[in-house]
Amino acid sequence: MNALVATNRNFKLAARLLGLDSKLEKSLLIPFREIKVECTIPKDDGTLASFVGFRVQHDNARGPMKGGIRYHPEVEHDEVNALAQLMTWKTAVANIPYGGAKGGIGCDPRDLSISELERLTRVFTQKIHDLIGIHADVPAPDMGTGPQTMAWMLDEYSKFHGYSPAVVTGKPIDLGGSLGRDAATGRGVLFATEALLNEHGKAISGQKFVVQGFGNVGSWAARLIHEKGGKIVAVSDITGAIKNSKGIDIPRLLNHVKENKGVKGFEGADSLDPESILVEDCDILIPAALGGIINRENANEIKAKFIIEAANHPTDPEADEILSKKGVIILPDIYANSGGVTVSYFEWVQNIQGFLWDEEKVNNELKTYMTKAFKDVKKMCQVHNCDLRMGAFTLGVNRVARATVMRGWEA
Repeated sequence: MNALVATNRNFKLAARLLGLDSKLEKSLLIPFREIKVECTIPKDDGTLASFVGFRVQHDNARGPMKGGIRYHPEVEHDEVNALAQLMTWKTAVANIPYGGAKGGIGCDPRDLSISELERLTRVFTQKIHDLIGIHADVPAPDMGTGPQTMAWMLDEYSKFHGYSPAVVTGKPIDLGGSLGRDAATGRGVLFATEALLNEHGKAISGQKFVVQGFGNVGSWAARLIHEKGGKIVAVSDITGAIKNSKGIDIPRLLNHVKENKGVKGFEGADSLDPESILVEDCDILIPAALGGIINRENANEIKAKFIIEAANHPTDPEADEILSKKGVIILPDIYANSGGVTVSYFEWVQNIQGFLWDEEKVNNELKTYMTKAFKDVKKMCQVHNCDLRMGAFTLGVNRVARATVMRGWEA
């Protein structure tokens, strides 16, 4: 199912549970602004190449809009729109003073040199610089981008507006980035998993995990779960998939990935068909890659008792229904992967204050926010007699709706 259709469906279900007025419901759904720009750059060989960039600013009732910049071949309008809306509900669930936005460029960063990526980022920033800002819209890294991309964005924006470190988050530490930001989404996944398992009288230690996607989020989640005594039995990334029923040595795997640019060929595990990783035998499945990978075709075969959505929108609504009937408990993306945007908020606060926090403070504050958000989601589940996904959606939508009404913005 199209990501935007699925996101709208979840929003409408939440709006119905909350009994929102139809005019308010409509105004919450319509994006504040949608931008589509052409980014033409000279390539290293002298030829010109054009790429399409997007920035969708969904809502700013609770504060400046916030959301990542994604460089991926599949970046297109509907996906960016869905992810911008999800960011609105995610920041509200985390209870940080932001709205939602998302952006991206339809490109394959692996096909571009460092200098080409820099030129592309600077051209994109030139096209949107007057629409982003410290108190308007604060971009961050996402799939295919990272601290270096944010450094280029910051520098290009500063040419127009003066040095403004708070305009982007996920920056290098030397340019005002926050300690702990690199691990934040993965660490948030750990805290979210702990909160869920505590609810069921369980702990991380001794549980069998499968991690689909071993990029920044998946690798950090795996490392931290391994440190807590969790057993990672299978892992996949773009190069392939591996499994070891006795548990994969994650520190060794991280070294292998650093040297070989992927999990493929790791000697401490057997190779596995990447298509089958989602249905491997485990207690907890962590999808940490692209959206829509759990669907009606594979939902019946999933053996995990818990699914922690580290990726954005990894589970189709049809799969949701199948898994719910099977008794599988899903911790939804708008809560489970909110650690990244929460520490982005801490970075923004540090930039505005001009004061750097130490890493222990960042991690402690993150745990406080993640634990409190889980309790808030559970309260909504009890009030509306619903599952965790609807608990999170009703929590997020209700907070944004209240802010919208209090500001006098309802239609």
